[in-house]
Amino acid sequence: MPNEIIPYIEMCRREGVSLQRGMNYQIGGNHSVILMSVRPGAPYEDRYEDDGSTIIYEGHDAPKKKDMPDPKLIDQPEYTPAGNLTENGKFHKAAQDYKNGVREPERVRVYEKIKQGIWSYNGVFHLVDSWIEVSNGRKVFKFKLVAVEGEEDFEKPVPKKTRHRRIIPTWVKLEVWKRDGGKCVKCGATEDLHFDHIIPFSKGGSSNTPDNIQLLCGKHNLKKRDKIE
Repeated sequence: MPNEIIPYIEMCRREGVSLQRGMNYQIGGNHSVILMSVRPGAPYEDRYEDDGSTIIYEGHDAPKKKDMPDPKLIDQPEYTPAGNLTENGKFHKAAQDYKNGVREPERVRVYEKIKQGIWSYNGVFHLVDSWIEVSNGRKVFKFKLVAVEGEEDFEKPVPKKTRHRRIIPTWVKLEVWKRDGGKCVKCGATEDLHFDHIIPFSKGGSSNTPDNIQLLCGKHNLKKRDKIE
């Protein structure tokens, strides 16, 4: 579920592939996966908008190759040298096809690196737009994804009506992780952890302050659900 803290190896096991790339189009044929980070020094300029319900995700550079220009100095590629779509190209086509009414939005699972060795599952997003812009003198891809409620069944069509949700900001997650010592506040467990709203978002609780977020293990998170303790 969203806000789960997940080891990298578990991410790979869940998705059934080794997640060596940040952009992974159509894993298993029914959804895509992106890895993101908004940490200082991150290689790409990902960001949140709309109070955390939207991600603007930057496309990826060409692979580093010997005797080739620095990938940060050249345009991000849409096609490989063989003429096939890159991951940028695949995501871009999916977004544009959705905008043109050709297909449903691509469903994307988003995992965020919040610090070294710590990843957070941010849930399912819909890819709704893409464009190319100039940044530091080169062309880069930008992708717009909106967070949706719940874990959609990828074997079924995209629901006609979806509710948007807000993501707990990265800085809040880091503060809570430090404050709670990377342990469940109920039992001290250090595995199967989740960022939990003390006052549920559905009951007016905020995602934007560490005071309303705590670490719970899966057992205590499931036990609490939407109750106010």
